[in-house]
Amino acid sequence: MRSWKERMTHSLLFELGGLMLVTPLASLMSGHAISDIGALALGLATLAMLWNLVWNRLFDRWVPTRRRSFLQRLAQALGFESGLLVMTLPVVAWWLEVSWIEALWLDLGFILFFLCYAMVFNTAFDAIMRRRLAQGGVL
Repeated sequence: MRSWKERMTHSLLFELGGLMLVTPLASLMSGHAISDIGALALGLATLAMLWNLVWNRLFDRWVPTRRRSFLQRLAQALGFESGLLVMTLPVVAWWLEVSWIEALWLDLGFILFFLCYAMVFNTAFDAIMRRRLAQGGVL
């Protein structure tokens, strides 16, 4: 089982990397100002980080191993993104003053991006942590 310190480190690194990648892309693709997208992304990242802590703690209990199959990784990513979509759709529509349909398309773009990003990030993070633990290190 992962410690809270490890999960917090995971969440902070994940969200920071995601913000740096997705904010300029979303601004460019949506036509909204980077300041609007940046403020929204920061708020959503905070919500996502909290949800990430909860969701991954639950997932760790259901699948208590660091060596997860592709399907387990996919289930982890889909579960996280589905829960986040339910929480963020109203916020995106309200903040950007767009219809729920437009907000859904924007959210789906975020989801596709973060599904790929989560698969790569989580696999790399676990590999690094396995190496650290094998060398006697802890987080």
